[in-house]
Amino acid sequence: MTAAYPSPATADEQPAIAASGLMLAFMNGRVEVPILKGIDLTVPTGQTVALLGPSGSGKSSLMAVLSGLERATGGTLDVAGAQFAREGAAAMSEDELAAARRGRIGIVLQAFHLLPTMTALENVATPLELAGMDDAFVRARAELEAVGLGHRLDHYPAQLSGGEQQRVAIARALAPRPALIFADEPTGNLDSATGADIIDLLFARRASSGATLFLITHDPALAERCQRVLELADGRIVSDRAGADPL
Repeated sequence: MTAAYPSPATADEQPAIAASGLMLAFMNGRVEVPILKGIDLTVPTGQTVALLGPSGSGKSSLMAVLSGLERATGGTLDVAGAQFAREGAAAMSEDELAAARRGRIGIVLQAFHLLPTMTALENVATPLELAGMDDAFVRARAELEAVGLGHRLDHYPAQLSGGEQQRVAIARALAPRPALIFADEPTGNLDSATGADIIDLLFARRASSGATLFLITHDPALAERCQRVLELADGRIVSDRAGADPL
């Protein structure tokens, strides 16, 4: 593995992600199938990180564990100040992981996952309401305006283009003002021109909030826009280097 990209964080600053010996395995009958095979990773607060790797290398599985969508089966993991996994400790339940994610983590996927019976405004505001935020609709409106959809607040997903739907999904992910944003191939369902606009928007919104961005992509040129580029192969990090846009 190449030398790790030097941390821009100060020695006493808490990292956004700190993983040690992180493991993930599934049972296939009586046979354990390893997916992640001892990931050691520290991501300083505010860093932009791209994750590359061939299909089946474990990229989406790593993001799922780091974001709390999947429970690690070994190792330790701290994310945005929350303990997601501890060696020798009982695994967190799905409800506990959901509570740990809330407010800390925003997730943008290539599938938009918008509720078809809710307007753009409701799609962004409803998760905030469920999290107990009193200003849910005010915050949702402001975030939709920030992604250029102030004129589409009352439109339903079917009335929006693919790019507009992804903008709603980005607004929904960023409205809680999370410390950490995960994006898994967020332009996979968009044409190249629209996808480029969405990436520009995602980087701009991340910069304005100071959040950490962890981006899965198959595009080396997009990866180079990040401060750090990781490569995964067979469930292990095999390269860790600076991107073309270091701090």
